[in-house]
Amino acid sequence: MLTIVFLHAHPDDESSQTSGSMARAAKEGHRVVVVYGTNGDHGEIPDDLAPGETLIDRRRKEADTSAEATGTERVAWLGYADSGMTGWQQNDDPESFHRADLDEAALRLVRILDEENADILVGYDWHGGYGHPDHIKVHHVAHRAAELAARPPRLLEATMNRDRMRQWYTLVVAAGQDPGFDPDGPMDDGNPLGTPEADIHWQVDVSDFIAQRRAAMQAHASQATDIGSFMAMPPEIFAAVFGAEFYIEPGRPPGMVERWFLDV
Repeated sequence: MLTIVFLHAHPDDESSQTSGSMARAAKEGHRVVVVYGTNGDHGEIPDDLAPGETLIDRRRKEADTSAEATGTERVAWLGYADSGMTGWQQNDDPESFHRADLDEAALRLVRILDEENADILVGYDWHGGYGHPDHIKVHHVAHRAAELAARPPRLLEATMNRDRMRQWYTLVVAAGQDPGFDPDGPMDDGNPLGTPEADIHWQVDVSDFIAQRRAAMQAHASQATDIGSFMAMPPEIFAAVFGAEFYIEPGRPPGMVERWFLDV
């Protein structure tokens, strides 16, 4: 059995990006670990915080609930502040993930990789899917940590299939809904969403884990705008959007295959 570490920028990112693969790996008996770069302190603040409860407290609880849904065995935190979107004043916070020294942040992750004797590390593509500063940082930290680990893990990059997202966009528009964005339009860093299919290596079927994906998303209910939009999708559209996950594997020959990346 393998140990797979998933590095995500904020608590809730795992639910929309890799929760199907996490649930699939856990069901097969592999050890799944999720690590968050930030505490998500610039997310939406819910109205029902208890006296003395902070947004960070709530999001940590939500992360634990999401882990239960996917079968994730360990939830860990690198301890950085949320950097906010591109151009926000939080980008300049010296405690933010965006501003963190690369080797220092990577070594925080390396400690976890070494403790776990990790076989696989999953980060993000070169622009973090949509250009968020913390997502871009995940890409660099994952690559550096893979270099520094005592036993370098196999490295994968979670991404979104831009061509598939374009199909989803068409479905949503045809259903009379507003998708809220165009995958070919400029995202947070000015680039289109995700990665063209020609540059992706793995399409992973997680259609049998749709229920776990929904539960993982629902666990992050405090982030009502994003999670609410996902939960409002008709079941058939939700299944079409979230029934597959996509990964780049640096160094692998070109060409996407529809296969579970653990079956190699």
